[in-house]
Amino acid sequence: MQISKDEVRHVARLARLALEDEALDDMAAQIGTILAYMETLNRIDTTAVQPTAHAVSAPITPVREDVTGEHLPRDQALSNAPAEDGESFVVPRVID
Repeated sequence: MQISKDEVRHVARLARLALEDEALDDMAAQIGTILAYMETLNRIDTTAVQPTAHAVSAPITPVREDVTGEHLPRDQALSNAPAEDGESFVVPRVID
């Protein structure tokens, strides 16, 4: 399927992407290749295929009981911190 430069420009604007005019031809060709492949996939008979949420079946996530345990001593917890003040981690301020 062919896609025009104007269609690529329109989709790029909707996606808030800044594309140079030189990239429009390459992008149109790439999108055309993807759409052609999608047309190929649409021709496959999938009437006997059950819909799935995942590509592979996964076992149910195991759930374990929450159990309290020992915690690290403060000095050991802070030992690998890039910045600390002896009591807590020091991080850049994000809220004034």
